[in-house]
Amino acid sequence: MPVAAGAGLEGIIATESKLCYIDGDAGILSYQGYRIETLADNATFEEVIYLLWHGRLPKQAELDELKASLVANRALPARVEKFLAELPKEAQAMHMLRTAVSMLAIDDPTANDITPEASALKAVKLMSQTATIVTSFDRLRKGLVVVPGDPSLNFAANFLYTLTGKKPDSVMEKAFDIALILHAEHELNASTFAARVTAATLSDIYSAVTSGIGALRGPLHGGANEEVIKLLLEAGSADKALDMVKNKLEHKVKIPGFGHRVYHTTDPRAASLKRLSGSLGKSTGHEDLFLTSELIEQHMKEAKSLNANVDFYSASTYYSLGIPIDLFTPIFAVSRMSGWTAHILEQYRNNRLIRPRAEYKGAEVGQPWVPMAQR
Repeated sequence: MPVAAGAGLEGIIATESKLCYIDGDAGILSYQGYRIETLADNATFEEVIYLLWHGRLPKQAELDELKASLVANRALPARVEKFLAELPKEAQAMHMLRTAVSMLAIDDPTANDITPEASALKAVKLMSQTATIVTSFDRLRKGLVVVPGDPSLNFAANFLYTLTGKKPDSVMEKAFDIALILHAEHELNASTFAARVTAATLSDIYSAVTSGIGALRGPLHGGANEEVIKLLLEAGSADKALDMVKNKLEHKVKIPGFGHRVYHTTDPRAASLKRLSGSLGKSTGHEDLFLTSELIEQHMKEAKSLNANVDFYSASTYYSLGIPIDLFTPIFAVSRMSGWTAHILEQYRNNRLIRPRAEYKGAEVGQPWVPMAQR
């Protein structure tokens, strides 16, 4: 019999990877050896994409080439555009994204080609087209014209521009760029593991990232920041929010945005997002959300010894950027597409089918057959 793993595979090493290192006790997160704080303070999202895919920071010519390729692959196939235009206005955003990303394979003649060259090109397409899917969906459901991308804008600025129709100021652009960096990669989280399991069967990259999107949709993974902002908005004020949190805790209700399976101390991404939330709140008129969040964070530390995770301050950050609440998780997918594709490319390079065992806890084996009349 195989040895039983911890519940939820907690603490189990499932593969080797060069992409991401996490020390949950020390609060360390790094991409390809670079601490997340270093990347948040210095890198652009495009540089982080290149780093994840290639294992090193790009030279200027390489960065320019990646940017040009991302711009060149922003447009969607006509079939996907038609699908988005015909969706009912009440369609759930993550249902839409899961389906639309999967549809991209239909119009890609190289969809089944998993050679390094073909997979690398599809990774670029997925990065750009996933962003276009999200912004186009939101425009169309509001009865607005889809905004063509501006080739002069970087990834973060172009996303906000095609979403809102207005070019973001430098503060908003930088804040969103950093938010994308912070969400780009996180080792074998549920969605990344799902993507690698699919890729390990030598299925195509579209199928693999669709698996990731399906896992990300769950409220225990990517959907938590939506629950955070709903809590903040429902309360309406800092005092009411604190009373609401206390009441939930008394009734053993989990507060979204706190605690983490991996981190036993501060989530290093949360500190950066807290600063973003504070600066954006002041510049956009949503400082009340930040102050309320701070008050809740302080109470959770004192009452439950729980630290805020990446979802907690990303909620007020995205809201301050004018992003609709139901797009919070799709935007997580836009960012995490860089990490998913990096893991899929790594899986293809050194593949072995991922096939764990389960410890059997069922009825004794060898049960006698019971005829229908005697059941």
